[in-house]
Amino acid sequence: MRNRILTAVLSLALCGLAAPAGAQRTDAQTSDFADARSFPYKNGEQLYHAICQGCHMPDGKGATGAGTYPALAANPNLEAGAYPIHMIVNGQKAMPSFHYLSDEQVVAVVNYVRTHFGNDYKDPVTVEDVKGMRQ
Repeated sequence: MRNRILTAVLSLALCGLAAPAGAQRTDAQTSDFADARSFPYKNGEQLYHAICQGCHMPDGKGATGAGTYPALAANPNLEAGAYPIHMIVNGQKAMPSFHYLSDEQVVAVVNYVRTHFGNDYKDPVTVEDVKGMRQ
């Protein structure tokens, strides 16, 4: 019994170490980034690795386990640029809002995801698209 408890405690501790920093932050945890200028990442790849890959995986293929994290790889939902903008700015269900990102950061990560992981959507989203979603 003691070994099972120790194993469970170690497993929980390792789960916390396995996810990259910022993998699945809640709004309360990101309050230090309320001013998007203080969030250090600017390009789409950096942003993806800092805040998206913890759930959607480094290869964008998603995961299933304690929850279901949809694949971004070859995802037809990304064809409409408004969809990923909405998800990032507003969140939905288990997907938290990343409203603290600047419009430029949202554009960078959306355009990155829409052109990587087997996605080839050539019409980039713009800052105006993000501003429209925030209103």
